[in-house]
Amino acid sequence: MRAYNTKHFIKILFSLHKSDTMKTLFPSMILVGIYSYGILYLEVQYLHLTAKSGVSNIGMLHSLLGFVLSLLLVFRTNTAYDRWWEGRKIWGKLVNDTRNFAVKINTILGDDDVKNREQISKYLKYFPHFLAKHLSQESTRLALDEDYTDIETSLKHHSPSEIVYFLTHKLQNLKKEGKITEMDMLYLDPQLSGFLEVCGGCERIKNTPIPYSYSSFVKKFIILYVLALPVAYVISIGMFMIPLTVFVYYVLMSLEIIAEEIEDPFNNDENDIPMEAIAQNIEKNVHQILGIKNR
Repeated sequence: MRAYNTKHFIKILFSLHKSDTMKTLFPSMILVGIYSYGILYLEVQYLHLTAKSGVSNIGMLHSLLGFVLSLLLVFRTNTAYDRWWEGRKIWGKLVNDTRNFAVKINTILGDDDVKNREQISKYLKYFPHFLAKHLSQESTRLALDEDYTDIETSLKHHSPSEIVYFLTHKLQNLKKEGKITEMDMLYLDPQLSGFLEVCGGCERIKNTPIPYSYSSFVKKFIILYVLALPVAYVISIGMFMIPLTVFVYYVLMSLEIIAEEIEDPFNNDENDIPMEAIAQNIEKNVHQILGIKNR
């Protein structure tokens, strides 16, 4: 995720980055400009239409379409941001669950049991890294299309579950050795269960995208609105209609592209959730709490 200072307005205004929509839309903006000039030539120079011909009345209908489009875009961007923010809250929960688990296991095992503390710390620090890698894979987005009937096969394809499985198995062994009691297991269970709850929440966002029909409809509506713009106003505005049409197209399509990017916040794009940075922060927290040096 790109970090920036919100007070540096001028720097933000003129900065270019790899997720800038201008780079993506520039070829199509040229085509929109050529189309606008074609409408200008057809209506003004070839057909010699004027404001009295009645074509300019289309502008009233076009304004009504603009109102409807604005409502659709507001809903589209709000829905996409809600998914991004929910993903960030889920990763914040992972940070808290890991810290709480580390504090609890540190209190239960004590300072003398270095070997078990170190092994558990490895599971805790590996989980966020494995989760980040799991969520960034294309196969995770298509997970609902896969069917694993064998538990071992499922674990091999789902590394976060495998880590939690090994961690649970380790705690059961410590219980058999008498180092952890039944009450301790109940004490640790909320955070232990929380790890897979975090994973499941992220997967819900990852493999349940915005319905295709809705996304496709918004794009088609934007294109039709932009194509109708010079037809409605070129007679009254003239040559200025060409840059205005290109600008409107850039703004509307940029909103759609940004919404598409943030609705899946686990792709490691510039505006996505910084999963690896959070995972490294969790790793530091685990080492600090359990008192184990980074290796």
